[in-house]
Amino acid sequence: MDIEIKSDARVIRTALGFMIGASAFLAGTSIIAKALGIDWENTEGLHALQVSAGRFVFACSALWLFVAIQPQRRPSFQNIHWRWHLCRSLFGWIGVSAMFAAVAHMPVAEATTISFLSPVVTMGLAVLMLGEMLTLRKIVAAMMALLGAVLILRPGTDAFQMVGLFAVASAVFLGIEAIFIKRLSDREPALQILLINNSIGASVAGSIALFVWQWPSGGQWGLLVLLGLVMACAQAMFIQSMKRAEASLVIPAMYSILVFAAFYDFVLYEVVPDAIAALGALLVVSGAIVLARQAR
Repeated sequence: MDIEIKSDARVIRTALGFMIGASAFLAGTSIIAKALGIDWENTEGLHALQVSAGRFVFACSALWLFVAIQPQRRPSFQNIHWRWHLCRSLFGWIGVSAMFAAVAHMPVAEATTISFLSPVVTMGLAVLMLGEMLTLRKIVAAMMALLGAVLILRPGTDAFQMVGLFAVASAVFLGIEAIFIKRLSDREPALQILLINNSIGASVAGSIALFVWQWPSGGQWGLLVLLGLVMACAQAMFIQSMKRAEASLVIPAMYSILVFAAFYDFVLYEVVPDAIAALGALLVVSGAIVLARQAR
């Protein structure tokens, strides 16, 4: 019995380690996107839609390269729910593009915190679309998260940032995407979902990016490739975490992304959040964690 308990504890620690690693990589994608969207000397920053295209194209390339190297892991591609895949990819692309637009013009930690409103959106849609129950705990958690977002955005004051609305839009669209991920994950293998999603995303994002295309510099090409690779690593570590433990145990560890985002912001851009923004972040994360515990 003791051996089984120790074994289970080791598996859970490994799962949590993978989730924290995924969070570090996800925060890294926002920092890379911020670097791509900033004007560097005589080189203009890239449009958020072009950055989003790079994320999907190079992540897609990395995933298919992985399958080519390990063909035994190639999914069978049977029973594909194309309508859900298309909806998931479309909302995910809009959400990612909005987030990249936000981080290019505001602190990454604040944009990341606002994106944590997505569980609130998912909760509301789950009640309407999936028939889940709306409990008092869910309502309180949603109110905490929304109040935290208001403290970060501070509408009606000089501190209000219009670009913060892009982060809000990102939370909404990523919350909708989560509904389709939930439906797909019950019916298709994870790698199959990733391959199809990134392939559709690369096609859609790449096509739209042509309208705002500007030729990247050598350094920007390198950052675009790095963005795709980092996102692919984040997705792979997320899957490994979810395979090893229940979602209710490991998902709260994903909120460590805020710690990594704040750390990267401080090291690279010397950004220090003020007390009000910190309080808002605490409320948003607390509300999201309450929702995650409710999901158990």
